[in-house]
Amino acid sequence: MFARLSAVLALVVCGACGGSDATTAADAPDVDAVDAGAPRDGAIITSAPIAASAPKSGWFHTRGRDIVDSQGNVVRLTGINWFGLETATFAPHGLWARPLEAYLDDVRELGYNVLRIPFSTQMLDAASVPSTIDYTKNPSLKEKRPIELLDAIVAGARARGLRVIIDRHRPHSSALSPLWYTDQYSEGRFIDDWRSLAKRYHDDPTVIGFDLHNEPHGAATWGSGDTATDWRLAAERTGAAIQEINPELLVIVEGVETVDGKGTWWGGNLRAAGRAPVRLPVLNHVVYSPHEYPASVAAQPWFSAPDYPANLARLWEEEWAYLVTREIAPVWIGELGTKYETDSDRVWLATLAETISRTNMSFAYWALNPDSSDTGGILKDDWLTRDMRKQSVILPLLAPPLQ
Repeated sequence: MFARLSAVLALVVCGACGGSDATTAADAPDVDAVDAGAPRDGAIITSAPIAASAPKSGWFHTRGRDIVDSQGNVVRLTGINWFGLETATFAPHGLWARPLEAYLDDVRELGYNVLRIPFSTQMLDAASVPSTIDYTKNPSLKEKRPIELLDAIVAGARARGLRVIIDRHRPHSSALSPLWYTDQYSEGRFIDDWRSLAKRYHDDPTVIGFDLHNEPHGAATWGSGDTATDWRLAAERTGAAIQEINPELLVIVEGVETVDGKGTWWGGNLRAAGRAPVRLPVLNHVVYSPHEYPASVAAQPWFSAPDYPANLARLWEEEWAYLVTREIAPVWIGELGTKYETDSDRVWLATLAETISRTNMSFAYWALNPDSSDTGGILKDDWLTRDMRKQSVILPLLAPPLQ
């Protein structure tokens, strides 16, 4: 998750890190060889955008503020995060406690219709090997590579009527990056990883979308025109490359940290998306995605304002909700979560739940796992018992299974 302001970076440690530092590894066989170096130059749109051909059954696209199915029916993606593949274990967390299938059963029984699965670029390196799996509980996962664990999640989700959104959570397994590329992992590698995943799941509408890069922040800009920092342009380059392979996928684009001198959570600032939208060759597939957290995660100034929590609705409207209320584009809140231990947090979650209900937005709760130090999970520390205090707030917001 790592939803942070720079000023509080040293004060908060995220439980989704997990594990120890991983070793440097070679490129994975799934990834085409790419040149290292700086981002590719220029915006991606060189001709007029085109409308997609008749939507294929099972896939989704956008229409104004809504996400719709192939028949034009409005749908909501109401999901939950299950993390671990992005960490140094290169495996979903909790497989030491229960079978993979048991967690997927939990997701279905709790009423979620989408899983957001984070991964790291390093996960795709050939030297990356899964760990912390109890193979007596998960015998079918023995000797599988990390990408094959992702395959197993996708197959299990398909069998249960769930859908999957894949999230490039970080480059190296040890930490998030402000930009979508690093010295170790170039933009070329970033794009080619997405191309590889688009090919891998091309014929499977279980995987409905790609969340391009988790929580851009720091030097990341929106609409600056600087190809080294402009996340909007990078999202266009990456989205266009994905659409060359599968134009049916939803391209999910998070915000940045600071726009017009106003800062918020990492990836949560979409103030500029209305005036500078992400443009892709195939229309009607961009979904914007902020992250939102309570005061227990970081002491943001709005939590201590005299009009808290009444100020939250105005803040969210300025930062990202306007995209929906002004019928510009869909919003999917890709992370929201809390330990639910303080009055401030409980009021925050109730207020956000009211906003989601009022606007009919999509979201993904952080997280199924209990081992996020910031938020805990819907599962308690035994990896079995469900925290119904949190779930009771989320339950009325959940949408039906996706057809």
